[in-house]
Amino acid sequence: MQYSIAMAGTRHFSNISMIGFMGTGKSSVGQIVAAQLRFTFVDTDDLIESRTGRTISEIFAQQGEPVFRQLENQLVQELASRTGLVIATGGGLPVNPANLESLKSHSLVICLWASPDAIWERVRHQSHRPLLNDPDPQGKIRRLLAEREPFYRQADVLVNTEMRSVREVAQHVVHQFHMARSGKR
Repeated sequence: MQYSIAMAGTRHFSNISMIGFMGTGKSSVGQIVAAQLRFTFVDTDDLIESRTGRTISEIFAQQGEPVFRQLENQLVQELASRTGLVIATGGGLPVNPANLESLKSHSLVICLWASPDAIWERVRHQSHRPLLNDPDPQGKIRRLLAEREPFYRQADVLVNTEMRSVREVAQHVVHQFHMARSGKR
């Protein structure tokens, strides 16, 4: 996937939502974008952890993925009433059509993209990723990425993060946001 823009109609954007697979840079890029725009940065996974007092891994292990996905959905609905946010979502959040629809109601939705190999290189030493608790984590990345790609492609802007610094990607996101808000897309 390369840079692409797929916006239909005119929408009002008061936020930026970053979607994409784990390890594509949503949190890193999102923090820089929020600082540049003087917006508040929100990471949905971090917020769920702080509210529940449990890590994402613990929620998955103790209550299962469906409970986690419901917590995500509740949070997305809540964030729809706020403005001036850069929202970094969990990788599976946009698979729920209601989540994606809600994000699009108030946000420019940016999908950060990377190849399965690049993602594996970025996340392979991270122990806080419950979906990688698999005998074949690289295969799991490929399968999940293939399953989620149709949802990721529904973003307003797709940005390939490979071979680009976090700052370069952030600059591109800020530029796309300004263009979208000015109606020059």
